Amino acid sequence: MPTVTIIVLDSVGVGSLPDAASFGDEGAHTLDHTVQETGVTLPNLQKLGLGNIAGVTSVAPAEQPLASFGRLREVSPGKDTTTGHWEFMGVILEHPFRTFSQFPASVMAAFDEATGTGHLGNHPASGTDIIRNLGEEHVRTGKPIVYTSADSVFQVAAHVDVVPLEQLYAWCEAARSILTGEHAVARVIARPFTGEPGAFERLGAARKDYSVAPPRTTVLDVLKAHGRQVIGLGKIPDIYSHRGFTAEVATADNLDGIAAVVQVMKERPDGLVFLNLVEFDSLYGHRRDPAGYARALKDFDDRLPDILAAVPEDGTLLIVSDHGNDPTWPGTDHTREYGLLLACRPGQSGRDLATRASFADIGATAAELLDVPWDGPGESFAAELSG
Repeated sequence: MPTVTIIVLDSVGVGSLPDAASFGDEGAHTLDHTVQETGVTLPNLQKLGLGNIAGVTSVAPAEQPLASFGRLREVSPGKDTTTGHWEFMGVILEHPFRTFSQFPASVMAAFDEATGTGHLGNHPASGTDIIRNLGEEHVRTGKPIVYTSADSVFQVAAHVDVVPLEQLYAWCEAARSILTGEHAVARVIARPFTGEPGAFERLGAARKDYSVAPPRTTVLDVLKAHGRQVIGLGKIPDIYSHRGFTAEVATADNLDGIAAVVQVMKERPDGLVFLNLVEFDSLYGHRRDPAGYARALKDFDDRLPDILAAVPEDGTLLIVSDHGNDPTWPGTDHTREYGLLLACRPGQSGRDLATRASFADIGATAAELLDVPWDGPGESFAAELSG
């Protein structure tokens, strides 16, 4: 049985979608604007065909791309992590997840009862900003910091010396049980931090996401039901509420994720290997840091040969992205963009996969490559890879 590996370059969008204006994102282009702003070079991605993708102007096209290339249109009405990843695996939403500028008093009263402490915040904010502004009061009072964003999230920040990690996780589990029905959000996120006032630092490796469960069967569920291995790395299992996996591998950061996926690929699992590299988004996109974003792209490009060397002879590597987060764009929110698509198979030259009609083509393709029936959304391009 071949191995299919999917690596999500979280937020590396390749140009605004046709409906981007309704999200305030017309003209956003995470990849082009980052490269143009910084001058970063990505020679290994360029050889694969990154510059051959429609709408990409910042990277030179390859004369003979080593991978098949294209871009992915998101059908679901949103630009958040959960929406994009669910669509990858065949769940297309009709309505966006609910967002809040402030969580209702009833929600916060239930949360306060669960924690027994009260809370601070309860408004949209940058995570680094709100920790800087409220961190000292949190340390003094023990009250967790609650905040949200333009995404459908309920985030809880606490200093590890004030609230032990397991306690923070328990509070987030309580919040997850509260935020249902009309108050449901896509994710509850534990945001532990450390340090002293004026020098607080978030602990990304200890972050934990509590997602709402997908409302329908996903490709992951079907693969697992048919006896295939489904290995989720990084925050991937969190996004699907830990459903549909046969194994989970925690990762600390992008570089650790790359090392972990290479190791798993070398073991030749008979199924799907699925990794998210979150730092493009969490550390650099939201913070509007083009230089940091460029460094993260360069780090991935530098390690791409190791990833390609681990692809088995009958295996397939799909490099995709789930939305944009243009670090040159106003604000701190995700941007509504096409996802990139590079499909690598050893010994095969690249083809133009054009603009795919849905993110769901990724899951449909993985199912066909792994010889598992899938009758949900998405159109497989497996035949175009094997010809």
